[in-house]
Amino acid sequence: MNQRSTYILNKFLLNILYLKFVFMKNSISKLIIIFFLITSFGCNQKEDVISIKNTIKPLNNSPISGTVMFTQKNDSVYLEAHAYGIEPGNKAIHIHEIGDCSSEDGLSTGGHWNPYGTEHSKWGDPDGFHLGAIGNFEVDSIGHGMMKFATDLWCIGCEKENDILNKAVIIHNGADDYVSQPSGASGMRIGCMEINISED
Repeated sequence: MNQRSTYILNKFLLNILYLKFVFMKNSISKLIIIFFLITSFGCNQKEDVISIKNTIKPLNNSPISGTVMFTQKNDSVYLEAHAYGIEPGNKAIHIHEIGDCSSEDGLSTGGHWNPYGTEHSKWGDPDGFHLGAIGNFEVDSIGHGMMKFATDLWCIGCEKENDILNKAVIIHNGADDYVSQPSGASGMRIGCMEINISED
């Protein structure tokens, strides 16, 4: 039985129990049915979770390694990226429009993912910003950088304009200045991660 059929059957059974409850006089039996209804309703309210975690591919002979993970919980998407082996300082991390890390320079990923055709700016700018222009993260003295980010402006696999599936994460060797067009003068592309769901 598939998930939809199970849902319909459960709803039908709950409706029958509710009708029995309405016409029932025994208070103990009513309490039992109330308990069953509450627990059944709670079990059907499971959080929808989608996760994608892939490794970072080095570009332009960079020694970078690490992982990027996206997790969607209901209407929000959470990003957690860990990069290792790169020079200290601020580095830009962006989502690019094509999920293809095959080229050594990362140009196969295209430009910033910008589904609404806005100018490049800092995330949250009321005048508009690229949905792929996440921002900068700091790499410490031992070469480790971490980025955590959450937004309800993305989705995973929803097949809408704001779907990040089949895009790519690009890490640059410099910081995004949030001003230069079209990509913030972030420097060379040093790491790439394809946002796709593994078939394994």
